[in-house]
Amino acid sequence: MTSNDSLQRLADIIETRKVANGGDPDKSYVARLLYKGPDAFLKKIGEEATEAVMAAKDIDHGGQTAELKGKLVGEVADLWFHCLIALAHYGLSPADVIAELERREGTSGIEEKALRKAQGRDANENVEKL
Repeated sequence: MTSNDSLQRLADIIETRKVANGGDPDKSYVARLLYKGPDAFLKKIGEEATEAVMAAKDIDHGGQTAELKGKLVGEVADLWFHCLIALAHYGLSPADVIAELERREGTSGIEEKALRKAQGRDANENVEKL
């Protein structure tokens, strides 16, 4: 069993929590977030990202202890979970993210960022011409 399988299984469960698929906001945390809409789950993503950063800083200042590393892993798991909810809401899946990471594999991060910046400039120039 791979990590991709675990992410996809979780994504499949999240899909069942959508109200359109029978999810009950009164009985399911995921269904409640999806029912409330993007503001609810995007807020959670922001909170979890901040908590992951704080957990990493705790390691920087408190040492490489198993407890602090475990806290970071837990916070990243919370972040990923809420990101999976966002992906589901927007009709995307972990496979879409993995495909993008695979596309970037072997590309310098500096080159990738420069390419995205150039593409953004091109898009802005095309809009300005309209």
